[in-house]
Amino acid sequence: MPIKWLQHHNWSIRYKLIVHFLLISTLPALCIGILIAWATNGTIEKQVNDHTGQLIGNVNKSLDHYASNLQSITYFIAMNPDMQAFLRDGPSAIAGDEVQYRTSKFLEGFTTLYSEVAGIMVVNAKGEYVSNDMYARNNRKLTEESWYQEAVGAQGIFRLIGHPAGRGVITHANYKDSEIVSGVRAILQPESQRTEGVVLIDLKLRVIAETLRDVTLGKSGYLMVLDDKGETIYAPRSSVAGLFDASRLAGSSGTFSQEAGGTDLQFIYQRSPFTNWTTVGVFPVADTVQENKDLNLYLVSFVFIVCMLGIAASYYLSHSISRPISQLASLMRKVEDGNLHIRINGTRQDEVGMLGQSFNTMLTQINRLIGQVGEEQRQKREAELRSLQAHIQPHFLYNTLDTIQWLARKDGAREAAEVVESLSRLFRIGLSKGQEMITLGEELAHIRSYLNIQQTRYKEKLHYAIEVDEEAFGHWFVPKVFLQPIVENAIYHGIKERRGPGLITIRASAHGGVIRLAVEDNGAGMSEERRAELQRMLDACGKPQAERNDANSGLRPEAPKPIGSYGLRNVQERIRLSFGERYGISVASQPKAGTVVTIDLPVIWSREEGAVS
Repeated sequence: MPIKWLQHHNWSIRYKLIVHFLLISTLPALCIGILIAWATNGTIEKQVNDHTGQLIGNVNKSLDHYASNLQSITYFIAMNPDMQAFLRDGPSAIAGDEVQYRTSKFLEGFTTLYSEVAGIMVVNAKGEYVSNDMYARNNRKLTEESWYQEAVGAQGIFRLIGHPAGRGVITHANYKDSEIVSGVRAILQPESQRTEGVVLIDLKLRVIAETLRDVTLGKSGYLMVLDDKGETIYAPRSSVAGLFDASRLAGSSGTFSQEAGGTDLQFIYQRSPFTNWTTVGVFPVADTVQENKDLNLYLVSFVFIVCMLGIAASYYLSHSISRPISQLASLMRKVEDGNLHIRINGTRQDEVGMLGQSFNTMLTQINRLIGQVGEEQRQKREAELRSLQAHIQPHFLYNTLDTIQWLARKDGAREAAEVVESLSRLFRIGLSKGQEMITLGEELAHIRSYLNIQQTRYKEKLHYAIEVDEEAFGHWFVPKVFLQPIVENAIYHGIKERRGPGLITIRASAHGGVIRLAVEDNGAGMSEERRAELQRMLDACGKPQAERNDANSGLRPEAPKPIGSYGLRNVQERIRLSFGERYGISVASQPKAGTVVTIDLPVIWSREEGAVS
């Protein structure tokens, strides 16, 4: 039973409409919702990562800008004549008041122009220094400091070395080590590439903090900066700078997830090739998940609303469509019970209304046809009675012919007896007890009787030959009396018009389920134009009236109808109506060379089969 219910052709039209409307309304909404959710879940994460990467890139550009300014300052200092003299000759080169004042103003100009600079110190190869805001803590030689050695090792390349730790230098503003970042560059002698000294510049961490503090990632994300050793340059107070694995910062950029402080965090980083610092974006994975959840909630709500509207619309539309159809089906069942006087009342103009009008028209037509059939049955009984009376005359005729034949033979009129016998056989086969299909042997016997009668009339003018293997073909069924009109045409329009004796030959062959009979004469023949007109007329037989009119329109108005066309056309129509357009008559002829009429018929093994065809 459940399997039968699943077969949709067993459903009522209402349930079919409901299912179809639901599929049309809700299935696309479900598919669209699933596709959007699937696409946006990955897209949101990608957009967050891309947006974070762009922010990190902008931060790196700002940090590179500050670092580039510091590098430019070292170049200006290295090219200053007073600084060059100090590096070469020591403090004595700037011992004069004017030179000291000029040197001091020169260094102060950088701190004034670049507010992010906390202090500048220039140290020569002997450990002597000149500065505006920076001083040595103790008597330890500055050339032994780690920052100095790192600058010398960089061979003239500017380096940011991060927060100072344990160095013997303090600033006038007494900045803490965590509040500044140091940069160094060695000044080399151009010819020998010998280190003449080192420029030390402190950058206020405040400018870095201001750059990163204004950048937010989602609801609770942030940025932090690490140096090339993985040490923290800047990080917010609530950061996880000391908890995550800095060794995972492989390559110039990337992303990874890690649990830190009991929270799953997403890390996105980029390394600046100029400063060699790495800016890291940190935000909880839950922020992205929450965005996906919010979007999925909106999608589920949208799909739910669409499905509810689709279900309501499906029930309403299915009811409005199926109700009049159900009413019509109910009325039809009443008609099945015999109530032919019922009618559908309504003013609907849609397809259902048109169906109701057709239903009313059909019932009216049925009532009219019932009366017509009754009348036809009455007329048929009368026709059968007249037919029975009419059959008495042909039977009486060939019985009388048999009596005449017996009397002719008794009196020695042999030729008259043979003609009467042929005429009697002709009538008997023509009647065939009312059957429309007879065997080919009977049809050949009929045409042989006809030719015998005609041969008696035309004497030596007419000869005939029937070259048919009646043992092979004689038991097949064919329409009765179809050869006589064709043979009659061959006599009257072929042999009769010929000078001298003429010959009519009848042949038969079978191939591919088709029996082909040919009636050939060596009479007068016909022109190609007349043959084509005759064939065109024959091809139009059995077709709708419009096509027959088109075929007949091809005849020239002044041309007469082809001779012998009525008998051939009647035979052609019988064949086409009985067996279809595949079968029928074709004509081949040449003037003074005779005519060949070919008839194609299906191979039929029984009279009932021919009746079905």
